Amino acid sequence: MSHERSDGRSALRVVPGVEGGHDGLPEKARISHRGTPVRRQLSTEEYVEGVLSGDRTCLGRAITLVESNAPAHFAQAQEVLRLLLPHAGHSVRVGITGVPGAGKSTFIEALGSHLTSLGHRVAVTAVDPTSSRTGGSILGDKTRMERLSADGNAFIRPSPSGGVLGGVARKTRETILLFEAAGYDVILVETVGVGQSEITVRSMVDFFLLVLVAGAGDELQGIKKGVVELADAILVNKADGANAVAAEAARGEYERALHYLQPATPGWQSRAVCASALTGQGVPDVWRMIGEFCAVARSSGAFVRRRQEQERDWLHALIEQQLVERFRANPQVARLLPELEVAVMEGRLPVTSAAQRLLDLLS
Repeated sequence: MSHERSDGRSALRVVPGVEGGHDGLPEKARISHRGTPVRRQLSTEEYVEGVLSGDRTCLGRAITLVESNAPAHFAQAQEVLRLLLPHAGHSVRVGITGVPGAGKSTFIEALGSHLTSLGHRVAVTAVDPTSSRTGGSILGDKTRMERLSADGNAFIRPSPSGGVLGGVARKTRETILLFEAAGYDVILVETVGVGQSEITVRSMVDFFLLVLVAGAGDELQGIKKGVVELADAILVNKADGANAVAAEAARGEYERALHYLQPATPGWQSRAVCASALTGQGVPDVWRMIGEFCAVARSSGAFVRRRQEQERDWLHALIEQQLVERFRANPQVARLLPELEVAVMEGRLPVTSAAQRLLDLLS
């Protein structure tokens, strides 16, 4: 059965003989006026049951739900997360950053494939604050991880597109919870490797790995000391062939430098290692190192404390973000702000006074 609209375009068409969905329309036969299938919205219970059962399609739809900026989806997404929260938290979360060209994606694929061969279930996602400008995402092209994307024990999810870093970070954190509830026991979070994103990823993972390469000029290769201080380990990648000797020399330099820095995790001495994501040499050693780190951090209590502090800091960050959004949405603020901005730029009003006038509108 089909219907024609008065403007000549086909309206929603319903094909008989197909089992209906919750809304009474055939679930697989609901078609928009453009001829594309329209999927019905799952119930909260269906999302929860699907994620817990490891249904990959349902997991993907649940991630899309929490990534959505639509107000109508927010309440359901938070309820889904609330019900899944008791089933989350049982993974090792590894953040991976590094300079462009260091081979992060190749290393992630090599490490992920090694882990699945050991029986682990691996999920990969990213924090990409630049996506709002480029229109893409770090992991958008899964062909860079062909082997891992075809692995039934791995799930690769591109980072959310659009939005500021704070919004992307929130969605990434919630995606991690969904991964864990679905049974993925190793979560790999990639970052673009520049600016605030490293600090953001450090705030949501247990182990933070900085990937560098030898022979790229200055030994710190533009990486700020503050980023090195965040790392639980430095990996000198591409340590193969003619580059093996240079890689080992660079590793020694980084190892010595790390001894002069405050360890990123109490009780753990950050270290530098070599590996080749291309040949796989050294990749198992990296995982053994991460396992050693987890054992040390758990025995000292640092593992649990870090998780707890991250949840607390996330709470504070969300409160601040919501307060700013509500402040900017206030009609009085919206009217007065442009006028005060001009007064401040022209030097007619101190910045402190302008800010106080705006804040007084909320009292």
